[in-house]
Amino acid sequence: MSALALADLLPTAATFTALHRLVKSQAARRPGVYEFLDATGGTIYVGKAKDLRSRLLSYFTAPWPESKSARLVRCASHIRWRCLPSEFAALLEEQRLITRLKPAYNVRGNLRRGRLSFVTLTGDPAPRLRVTEQTQGRGAFYYGPFAARGRTADAIRTLGDLLGLRDCSDRTPMRFEDQPSLFDAPLAAACIRHELGTCLGPCAARCSVAAYAGAARRAADFLDGRAAHPLDVVLDAMADAAEAGAFERAAHWLDRFESLEWLFGALARLRAAAQGLSFVYGVKDRSGGADDRVYVVRHGVVRAEAPWPRTPIERAAFAAEVERHAAPAEPAPAARSAPEMDQLLLVMSWFRRYPEEYEQTTPYRVWQEGGS
Repeated sequence: MSALALADLLPTAATFTALHRLVKSQAARRPGVYEFLDATGGTIYVGKAKDLRSRLLSYFTAPWPESKSARLVRCASHIRWRCLPSEFAALLEEQRLITRLKPAYNVRGNLRRGRLSFVTLTGDPAPRLRVTEQTQGRGAFYYGPFAARGRTADAIRTLGDLLGLRDCSDRTPMRFEDQPSLFDAPLAAACIRHELGTCLGPCAARCSVAAYAGAARRAADFLDGRAAHPLDVVLDAMADAAEAGAFERAAHWLDRFESLEWLFGALARLRAAAQGLSFVYGVKDRSGGADDRVYVVRHGVVRAEAPWPRTPIERAAFAAEVERHAAPAEPAPAARSAPEMDQLLLVMSWFRRYPEEYEQTTPYRVWQEGGS
């Protein structure tokens, strides 16, 4: 929802005052998550805070009506919150709540305000390659993140053209040639790309389901780093053009080669970075309590968490959990679902902001060998 209509937001003064009094009297100065609820009890917004009391009170002093915080608290019928042992735990819980509840006023991916983008292989019957700034497509796989959106888009356009993947709207109906047909006349392609040889034409029954799936699979193989095709196609075309003395055409193919080579290398570096985010991470209870936590992080995603093991039985149980997630030692994946990509960004952002937290990490083998 884009903007909150003022007429819909104005609550009774008594509700606003009661919520303010509730926060002031009961919210603690501890890390945690909070939810704004509407009159039906549904969650309309989820947030996290290092200091719940200060963060929640700030909503009541935010300038009205220009501040989103002021508008949010004025359309809430209730506020509930839960204390957690650390800011890291609050970040994880906020993300889980947003994924599960899908609150209307949350902007997903607020860790990506730096204009990061993703290569997206959609989950459509005829998958498309897209460059997006959000991770919301059902069944889609995401690669990245990338900071250079323009350069990424150029590389993806080249990859899609060479493999014949469509770039039309998701509302364009697909009609494959091997599907039962009642058409009286040949269908016209929705755009000129089929005539140019850069699209297989799944919208006009110009290719089979298997042929298009094969092209999508080759795109995934390239993005996953399993195959360099179509780099070899570009190299052959560039060599043929140079041999024929068509130097402008050779320069055109050189640009395409450099674009794909950059994307291939960038994805390899991203996989290596995610590979390094595999360890056990211990987090102290920042509120002064005894709820220290320990997390199994694998390729940038939290796979398991538990209270800090203090007894031999607890350490043995946690070591078994580490073993379960540490083996087999396959390389980091390039393709990720939306929740996995969101959590990878959360973990990367956390250790970028607090590099000293790396000191609280230990290799899997330390726990597997009985240490901590």
